[in-house]
Amino acid sequence: MATASPSTGPIRFGVFELDAHSGELRKQGVKIKLQEQPFQILLVLLEQAPELVTKEELQKRIWPADTFVDFDKGLYNAIKKLREALGDEAGTPRYVETVPKRGYRFIAPFNRSLPDHEVPEPVSQPTTPAEAGPTIGAAPSRPFRWIILGGVVFLIVLAAAGAWIRNVRFARRLTEKDTIVLADFTNSTGDAIFDDTLKTALSISLRQSPFLSVLSDSEVTKTLHLMTRPAKTKLTPDMAREVCQRAASKAYLTGAIGSLGSEYVLGLKAVNCRTGDLLGEQQVTAASKEKVLDALGKAASKLRGEMGESLATVQKFDVPLEQATTSSLEALQAYSLARKANNEKGTAAALRFDQRAIELDPNFAMGYRAVSVDYFNLGEGGRASEYHAKAFQLRDHASELEKLEITGSYYLTVTGELEKAAEMYREEVESYPRLFTAYINLGTAFVSQGQYEKATATTRQAVLLAPDRIESYENLAAYALSLQRFDESRQIIREAQSRKLDSYLLHTHLCALAFLGGDSVATAEQQRWFADKQEYANYGLIFASDTEAYAGRTGRARELTKRAVDSAVRGDNKENGALWQANAALQQAAYEETAEARQSAAEAVKLAPASQGVEIGSALALAMAGDMAGAEALAQDLGRRFPLDTQMQSLWLPAIRAQLALDKKNPVAALNALQAASPVELSNTPFGNTVSCLYPVYLRGEAYLAAGQGSAAAAEFQKILDHSGIVWNCWTGALAHLGIARADTLDSRTSQGANAVSARTRALAAYKDFLTLWKDADPDVPILKRAKAEYAKVASP
Repeated sequence: MATASPSTGPIRFGVFELDAHSGELRKQGVKIKLQEQPFQILLVLLEQAPELVTKEELQKRIWPADTFVDFDKGLYNAIKKLREALGDEAGTPRYVETVPKRGYRFIAPFNRSLPDHEVPEPVSQPTTPAEAGPTIGAAPSRPFRWIILGGVVFLIVLAAAGAWIRNVRFARRLTEKDTIVLADFTNSTGDAIFDDTLKTALSISLRQSPFLSVLSDSEVTKTLHLMTRPAKTKLTPDMAREVCQRAASKAYLTGAIGSLGSEYVLGLKAVNCRTGDLLGEQQVTAASKEKVLDALGKAASKLRGEMGESLATVQKFDVPLEQATTSSLEALQAYSLARKANNEKGTAAALRFDQRAIELDPNFAMGYRAVSVDYFNLGEGGRASEYHAKAFQLRDHASELEKLEITGSYYLTVTGELEKAAEMYREEVESYPRLFTAYINLGTAFVSQGQYEKATATTRQAVLLAPDRIESYENLAAYALSLQRFDESRQIIREAQSRKLDSYLLHTHLCALAFLGGDSVATAEQQRWFADKQEYANYGLIFASDTEAYAGRTGRARELTKRAVDSAVRGDNKENGALWQANAALQQAAYEETAEARQSAAEAVKLAPASQGVEIGSALALAMAGDMAGAEALAQDLGRRFPLDTQMQSLWLPAIRAQLALDKKNPVAALNALQAASPVELSNTPFGNTVSCLYPVYLRGEAYLAAGQGSAAAAEFQKILDHSGIVWNCWTGALAHLGIARADTLDSRTSQGANAVSARTRALAAYKDFLTLWKDADPDVPILKRAKAEYAKVASP
């Protein structure tokens, strides 16, 4: 094993070189700034690589005994700084791997150069008794020697037996790679309140563990399907064992509850589903029905230790069940029925049970979060935010894991503080590296900041951990699209569908791929899929509307938008309907149909007055349509309601202000306003049917045109065309061609000689591209009339 003591030569790994003697870390010869504690941690990790270095050992080696600090926080920050210096990620480590709540290990190959003066010492040879020289004192007598020998043999046998017992014991325990299956509780009390409820409570209790991994309901359903069993099949102990074996899990847990007078007796048992060996067993008594959850939680905690989890993590992640969930068995029962309904019938079926849960217990944090997730999955972001804000207020009534997830989602979707959200999700990945949702959440935080490569790498970790969860494929397909990797996006969707996974989002991505590939047959196929799904029909209709508008067929686009809005409202999704109306207002304003744009914006706000996305789209549409007072009022309201929102302050408000500045013939002010948008302008914006229409980029192009800077304007419009995987069929993609034509026309007028001729040639080609794209457009669209007149003027000698 390589050592990292100061007497050794430089240690090299990857592009880095560490000199323990001088205390320097260099990257490709350049010194990297690294504080003392992260540097010392790196030394210790290298010293013991590839073995695990526990947190306790790091504390003894680096933090003196008389140091009065929060060690866990100090270690977390030191590891974070070390990873930053190495360009490493907790979710996809190349150098420093986290072993959940146990410690860290260095995983990259490395080598060490010895200084010239260091020569390995020769290995000494054992001496024979003759060479050892005389001994002091008389030799023991023969009988005494036999007694000593017998004692030594006995100790050796005893030690071997102890080692064998320990090995057998630990061989029966679980490892970090194992999954477990929860059987349904056997309820002999005659009280239906315990049906499903105790299994849910046990799952929540075990989910606190960073060590254990419970097979998800969707995985159980999939396994039952392979066994030709219905999803509603009761998981008796025998059935749970078969599911466990089929799913390649390691153990199954059975639970039972019975009554003894006024008391209740609960039993838990963990069994190796291959060998039948007992891994752990607990039996507890609850003095009353109100004490059942408390007793179950205590039994689950003890069982975690018996199954192989360290005492340290059991103690650290062990919020009592009543605090982690609810003291109301009725509320927990409703929550349990929601999970069951979601697995069997979908989100809409789950929502009413989740709403019932929070009616029964207004302090049920997990219940509020569940309602929020239901509304988000149904496309109602405004309602989702309201319930998530309540969950955040009640986050202390949740487990540590739930608290991380509630807080991260609150920053991401309610306040919009993207960096804070990413930090919470990084902490979640650090604490629960086996939890696939932690990686999905972190990827979402990355893509909200336009970091698609990071989002892709992180989400791929989720696929490795849970290859049959559709969320990962939905996100990866969108990320590949955004990175212009269309074949990769198709392959990701095919992989999901080969696993019998399907969703409206995957079909939305297929619509985008068909549009970008000009495949009318594939487009029609996807439209048929949406038409057959009443709850998702509005998504197919609005995609068709955007496609018609992209080609200038505004009359047909208006008809389809109306149908999409009506479909959404009928499905109790007014927010979606309002979003489609606000997007129509933006398109109408861009096409210079100002009266229609103002009317559509007003209708959108009336339909969903509290929706962030609706206000954004309507404000920008009103500004583009010349209604500066209306746009200003909405912008002020947005600024007041979302003062910390990253996208609001860096993307949306600057875009609205830039358009208002253009209305006032002040392109310099518009360009200044849009400077804030640059870092996040390519990010995912969840207020439409596309990844993003890149409105700030489009407006920057318009501002450069107004400022007389043709080349700069052309570069902005070209950026839209180069990111078609983000823009899809948004109107900005169509008008980018016209923007380039106008930019090149401007250059032809401000240039001389060959440069002017070249610019005019480019302008004519760009006008032809636009007019070809709009060859079947409605002839009375104002912007088309202007474009034809401009083209005729440029084309005339």
